[in-house]
Amino acid sequence: MSDPGELRASDAEREAVVEQLRVASVEGRLTLAELTDRTEAAYTATTHAELALLTQDLPGPGAAPAAPAPAAQGRKRRWFVGVMGDTKRRGKWRIDQELGAVAVMGDVVLDLREAEVRTDVVDITAVSVMGDVKIIVPDGVNVDLDGMAVMGDKRVDVLEGAPGTNVPVVRVRAYAVMGDVKVLGDSRAKPLKRGFAAWREHWRQMHGEDWRELGRQIRDDTRALNREINDQTRGLNRQIREQTREMNRQIRDQRRGY
Repeated sequence: MSDPGELRASDAEREAVVEQLRVASVEGRLTLAELTDRTEAAYTATTHAELALLTQDLPGPGAAPAAPAPAAQGRKRRWFVGVMGDTKRRGKWRIDQELGAVAVMGDVVLDLREAEVRTDVVDITAVSVMGDVKIIVPDGVNVDLDGMAVMGDKRVDVLEGAPGTNVPVVRVRAYAVMGDVKVLGDSRAKPLKRGFAAWREHWRQMHGEDWRELGRQIRDDTRALNREINDQTRGLNRQIREQTREMNRQIRDQRRGY
């Protein structure tokens, strides 16, 4: 009988796990990088065991939802402004409303990788006037960039998720006048020591341990089978020798009788 954890996963089961991850992110249990990384792993998982590993530290689908985050008061959009100076938002922070970034002869950097995203879509309006707006996202998200650039540049440099997958979405409306608005993926930005990297390593080690354990089990079973075969072979050889001796005695006795 096969191990239930080794049963092949279906597309519907993968999508169910992706939805569970999305709900966990909205509840503040995962950062955007963790959500993206686990979503990618869910779509590439082949067995129930691999899918279960992705959600083992999260409440089950039937668990009571976490208390909702307090609704943002006042402005509907949270602004980050750099006027002849720099404004940077990195590390742990919460995104529960639309974002705005304005750089006027200055720089604005929004690093979303460690952010807790409490919305289904990250919506950003970026304005650059002789300045630079840089938005850093995890590779694997889908980026929707529109807007206009006049004597400036707006561009996306992100390794996006596979078409047809339900990966996180970052929507950017960019307006650049003699300035730049850039959306960069993790591989194009300064390396980040992030928690999900440790989780991914754990995931890999778990899979490595599974294979090593399977290899040990196969070796142990093979040794036990070889011992059993050797014991049976020795016993059979003894029986053959004893029967041969008995037949030889019978032949000698018959010859003496003649």
